[in-house]
Amino acid sequence: MNGILRPWREPARLWRALVHVLSGVAVGTVTSAVTLTLIALGAGLLITFLLALPVAWVLFWLAHLAAGVERSRVAALLDVELADPVTAPTAPGWLGRLSQRARSKPRWKEIGYLLARLPLSLVTAGYAGVVWCGSAALIGLPVYVWALPGDTAKLGLFEVGGGLPAIGACLVGAAGLALWAPWATLHMAWLEGAVARQLLGPDPRAELDARARRLETSRQAAVEGAEEERRRIERDLHDGAQQRLVALAAGLGAARERLEDDPDGAQAMVAEAHEEAKAALKELRDLVRGIHPVILEDRGLDAALSAVVARSPVPVELEVDLPERPPAAVESAAYFIVSESLANVAAHARATRAAVALARAGDRLVVEVRDDGVGGADPERGTGLHGLEKRVAALGGAMYLISPPGGPTTLLVELPCGS
Repeated sequence: MNGILRPWREPARLWRALVHVLSGVAVGTVTSAVTLTLIALGAGLLITFLLALPVAWVLFWLAHLAAGVERSRVAALLDVELADPVTAPTAPGWLGRLSQRARSKPRWKEIGYLLARLPLSLVTAGYAGVVWCGSAALIGLPVYVWALPGDTAKLGLFEVGGGLPAIGACLVGAAGLALWAPWATLHMAWLEGAVARQLLGPDPRAELDARARRLETSRQAAVEGAEEERRRIERDLHDGAQQRLVALAAGLGAARERLEDDPDGAQAMVAEAHEEAKAALKELRDLVRGIHPVILEDRGLDAALSAVVARSPVPVELEVDLPERPPAAVESAAYFIVSESLANVAAHARATRAAVALARAGDRLVVEVRDDGVGGADPERGTGLHGLEKRVAALGGAMYLISPPGGPTTLLVELPCGS
């Protein structure tokens, strides 16, 4: 029984659906009439061609405007969000833009929807209206049956008179009003929503293709980012710790040869080798911290970034608002984004201060880095920003950079981190 009465558990949704279905007749009358008029006028003027062009322009413009209104109506009354699949024309000149509109499949689907709006509404609103009004009429039948000719109501193949037959018809009407009418309304609203999705929303195949392209781009970015990271580690090892270890081995070998003939000189060389060993250990620790800092794994972003901020030569204000820790991959990416951004600020921005903010917005982690430097940052000119873009893209995130010449600079990164 609960399943049968389910529409009444959400009365607001039911009444919104009913309003959408019934109002579709008025909307469809206007949109279908205007669209048909413009199509007929444009077709009639095709013989002159030049006169048909302004009519075609008005047709596409009004159709897109009306389709936008319909998307809003569907979203408000049926809770069906439809993204606008129509892209703005980019061709030069109004004739080129008109040609681009004429070749746009989503625009013709909008026109098709506006033409189908009235016949669709006549079916959906007619069906829902008959069920609601018919059920209400049956409920009131015992009251007015005596005023009908012959004191009977003719219902198709049946004739219902007063007394028990009228009461039976009243019960049937009550059942129709409680059960049939709500479900009929929701089904008609579903039908209208399905038609709107098909004709006013993005093409599902195009969405799948776009998602596949995004995944391919993300995969490629992940591969390139991993390769770049491998080269960086190899370079750091070769230029730093490896060179120090080679020098350490050479120094210890020389000290061993002089140990018997010149103990004091050998001792000085051992002391120098000891300092070299400590420097090599420090570089290795820095390298390991660059791969994955231990403090990040143990204590999270707030503590790890506090250490980064403390090492920054530019004063940095840090704000971390994360009720719970994000996934490890996202946490690591956010750490390196902030670290690299602050390194760029220190090296290139000539800033006097910077600010870092991290917060959770729904299923995304938002990272913002601001500085009051000279601006003009551009990922295409290096400075580590291109690498950041690849790291963000590999996780399916988005990066936005606002850095006008003269500053200030704001870097905003959004990383998906689950619900």
